[in-house]
Amino acid sequence: MIQENFIKLYENSFKENWELPALTDYSKSTTFSFADVAKEIARIHIIFSECQVRQGDKIALVGKDCSRWCIVYMAAVTYGAIIVPILQDFNPNDIHHIINHSESAFLFVSDRIWDSLEEDKIEDVRGVFSLSDFRCLHQRDGESIQKLLLKLNDKMSEKYPNGFSKEDIKYADLDNDKVVLLNYTSGTTGFSKGVMLTGNNLAGNVTYARTLDVLFRGERELCFLPLAHAYSCAFNFLVPMAFGAHVFFLGKTPSPKILLKAFEEIKPNLIITVPLILEKIYKKMILPQLNKRTMKLALNIPLLDQQIYAKIRKTLIDAMGGRFREVIVGGAAMNQEVTDFLYKIKFPFTIGYGMTECAPLISYDNNKEFIPGSCGQILKGIMQVRIDSKDPYNEVGEIQVAGENVMKGYYKNEEATKNVFTEDGWLRTGDLGTIDENNRIYIRGRSKTMILGSSGQNIYPEEIESKLNNLPFIMESLIIEKSGKLVGLVYPDYEAVDSTGVSHSELAVIMEQNRKELNSLLAPYEAVSSIQLYPNEFEKTPKKSIKRYLYNNY
Repeated sequence: MIQENFIKLYENSFKENWELPALTDYSKSTTFSFADVAKEIARIHIIFSECQVRQGDKIALVGKDCSRWCIVYMAAVTYGAIIVPILQDFNPNDIHHIINHSESAFLFVSDRIWDSLEEDKIEDVRGVFSLSDFRCLHQRDGESIQKLLLKLNDKMSEKYPNGFSKEDIKYADLDNDKVVLLNYTSGTTGFSKGVMLTGNNLAGNVTYARTLDVLFRGERELCFLPLAHAYSCAFNFLVPMAFGAHVFFLGKTPSPKILLKAFEEIKPNLIITVPLILEKIYKKMILPQLNKRTMKLALNIPLLDQQIYAKIRKTLIDAMGGRFREVIVGGAAMNQEVTDFLYKIKFPFTIGYGMTECAPLISYDNNKEFIPGSCGQILKGIMQVRIDSKDPYNEVGEIQVAGENVMKGYYKNEEATKNVFTEDGWLRTGDLGTIDENNRIYIRGRSKTMILGSSGQNIYPEEIESKLNNLPFIMESLIIEKSGKLVGLVYPDYEAVDSTGVSHSELAVIMEQNRKELNSLLAPYEAVSSIQLYPNEFEKTPKKSIKRYLYNNY
């Protein structure tokens, strides 16, 4: 068990960093100090208390990354409730499902998303609050939340007659082994798994980050990855808020142009990103220079090549604000060409490894110790790793882990929980790899099928396929990634085609209609760019599942 209590980390941080800036909405230029955050939390705690919310009740949260998103998250966990963050890009039906599956009592939601939801599909929710200003958007029959909000200022004055101060901060006494977070890995019924993360799991990530010396009190960080994901939530929010650092929320799609402008203005001290962001910056800023004929000739001249690389490194560092100690890359494997080039020019980056089920960190190396091809050493004193093979140093096997960061299990899903753990209690990551004598992990392949979206969203092809297979004249399908876009391979149901008198030449038009219908059922980041007809049934395993690896390069 981690020695430091997760909730007390923030009780202490708010007191110690009372006057420092904590959260800023970059596009709106609005800032909350640690004192402001603590006061907002106190107001929400009164709402919870007056509404008789109990410790362990679920609070659902869905909306664009912003300061108030973080305030709600922190208010829930410091009260002793369980926060249920939901990715804002999920389809409305998936949001309904997660709210119901998690048995959430309250929902905090952006106004735009609320407009797309249906009250009668989440009828067990007692109250719905706007993320823009915390007003009540909906209350269940018999509730008096709207009346309570009208008296909230009076309630605050009654409870804190001398004004709310840092001495008034006293949060829930909750042991680290209690669940504080339900993080859903997907939304669709039949696929959704609510990862039960404890205070200990989250404290393991936060306290380990403190040993890395990459972010300190009063420093800055820019968040441009979705907070509903464990990776971004841990290191763009929980870590800086525990350290007394200042987080800026981009609030826009992180295109290279928008990102570089924000980097220049904010000058972050630590950058947390996914591979695609660095790959885009590489292609936009660096590759055009490297492809010039004069540059190619100059790079073949000894000594001169090192001067050129140093200049490129400085240009890239300056473009990203110039003050960061390190860029931490996670979420997926990075393009090898980009990795090798950044390593060659001695750019301060590293690639870590994690998963939602570990809240999320499993392995990490400081950029000075990073070895291309690896994803860092297992977290010393926190986690353990083993490879399910006879020769873990050379023979590829499943990566299995154990330790402080490993989840409690999947919410209301004993079968999935049982399947993801070995008989002796190690977590099966579903990834294949080897380790070295320093327990540095080398991922050799992915046994899981998840695809990483352009802004860090997790895309699960089976979910899309299950919807696609329900559309006309489709026997089976396979969603693959091709040049950064999702493509649907479809083997048509020729028997149905022939029985209805449809000409085979009309299939392309029908499939385009299917594609449009499919995309209307999906989140924008899951949109399928094209459907290609496949001439034969897909090859299958004895269990009749498609051998996906055969079609990755189709």
